Amino acid sequence: MKIYTRTGDKGKTSIIGGRVDKDDIRVEAYGTVDELNGFVGQAMAELDRNQFADVLDDLEKIQHELFDCGGDLASVSKKRPLKLTEEAITYLEERIDKLVEEAPKLERFILPGGTKPAASIHIARTVTRRAERLVVKLMKQDESLSLVTLQYLNRLSDYFFALARVINFRLNVPDVEYVRSANVFRDGKRKGKKDER
Repeated sequence: MKIYTRTGDKGKTSIIGGRVDKDDIRVEAYGTVDELNGFVGQAMAELDRNQFADVLDDLEKIQHELFDCGGDLASVSKKRPLKLTEEAITYLEERIDKLVEEAPKLERFILPGGTKPAASIHIARTVTRRAERLVVKLMKQDESLSLVTLQYLNRLSDYFFALARVINFRLNVPDVEYVRSANVFRDGKRKGKKDER
């Protein structure tokens, strides 16, 4: 079986329900979600199953959800049902709350780093934010796009932030605090900011 088709040699690509240029914002959005999935896989390869079984189960679930997310973004077909559901968002919120309880109290901004797997998760977090920005841009062109996709990516970036802190905590490595940061968090939330979840 050949994996190349030559159908994209002139800068076009197939999506569900049509064809678009490869630099179309829709392709940028689902391509970034695919990139994110790769970073999640990298982080999984760096985590020990004995110490992070719950996390690895989460991340495998997230990989499937990201594949669903990419498929939803790649579709312009009105007949295709969405695969990503609100239940995925609810699950992330539950896991975020548990991770925040496990990690040490947060007072200052932190820098990406500490341990290698935590750093990988921080990369996943920043790529998630980029995917979220691209979805916002796409929604301005396609108002039929489901809000679930945007909400899921928003929660996912929060999940990755909380997870990176827990990874460092379980590996007995402190978070790297931003040295010029004031005490900006109260009870794990940003002072002066409403909970945007």
